[in-house]
Amino acid sequence: MSRGPHACWSRWPVLLLVIFLASVLATCSGVPKPTYFPGYPVGFVERGVASWYGPGFHGNKTANGERYDMHQLTAAHRTLPLGSIAVVRSMSTGRQVTVRINDRGPFARGRVLDLSLAGAQALEMTGSGTDEIELRVVGYQGKLADVGALRVQVGSFSDQQNAFNLLERAKPFYPVGRVQVVDLPEGKRYRVQIGQFSREAQAEAAASHLESLLGLQAFVFRDDS
Repeated sequence: MSRGPHACWSRWPVLLLVIFLASVLATCSGVPKPTYFPGYPVGFVERGVASWYGPGFHGNKTANGERYDMHQLTAAHRTLPLGSIAVVRSMSTGRQVTVRINDRGPFARGRVLDLSLAGAQALEMTGSGTDEIELRVVGYQGKLADVGALRVQVGSFSDQQNAFNLLERAKPFYPVGRVQVVDLPEGKRYRVQIGQFSREAQAEAAASHLESLLGLQAFVFRDDS
């Protein structure tokens, strides 16, 4: 038997009531709905080697302005937006930990993540120092803001003049560059950073180009300053 228009309309009060109750329950649960800024990489997955950093950096200022606390579940990543929440799983043991990205690094070839001491202990990797991991971005915890430009780091020196010499070598190929001074436990370091890129593909291409031209290691990172 065919249904007339009145049968369809009669369902609307029930549907509206269901929607209203669902919204009330969501509000009363106290769990805020995650808010992401345009282009935020929720669901991003990366595999590689993780390392960790501890006592020598404890209390130092991190990229987002906090003081590094090695007992908190945090981590450093070169390009993910600060405030990203990631589940990190050990490929060797299956153990996993959830961390918040609040710093930049690691600046070492083949490594994708620098865990805090607490994060490394959760994965039981403090003895070996490194571990093969899978990183999966599951959320964001921070204020909505513009994401910083991408740069390519081509060197880090204890001697300031060496840093400026390398910057001059790179200028014919990429005129935009700078030497950034950072204080590390072992003393001041002068980091040579090239370019300002909006897309990771552009930055990665520039890093490969600089490596072949200058015969050095280059790393892409996001500048949050």
